[in-house]
Amino acid sequence: QVQLVESGGGSVQDGGSLRLSCVASGSTSTIYSMAWFRQAPGKGREGVAAVSFDGLDTIYADSVKDRFTASHDRAKNTVYLQMNSLKPEDTAMYSCAASGRVWPSLNADNFHYWGQGTQVTVSS
Repeated sequence: QVQLVESGGGSVQDGGSLRLSCVASGSTSTIYSMAWFRQAPGKGREGVAAVSFDGLDTIYADSVKDRFTASHDRAKNTVYLQMNSLKPEDTAMYSCAASGRVWPSLNADNFHYWGQGTQVTVSS
């Protein structure tokens, strides 16, 4: 079993920055990739960024590429999401997820462990 806890959300103005963190605990040796997803009220879940713990693969949704940077620290069982140039449309609940798959994915079906989420609100 794996538990995930996100932190770092908050409210910022258009163009601001936030860094989200997600710490995994439990059977962390079974985790080989982690990802960030987001969901706004009334909208579907969107994959944002994903990283593999082999240090070779990081992928991003087109909507956030060149603005967001995902990174990980295997020793700390933590994944980060540095969000720059935030826009109002980035407002959502951001959740992290973990997978035993080695390859990163933005498909939520590939993840079995989820955190409760952290709210990000970007005002104009």
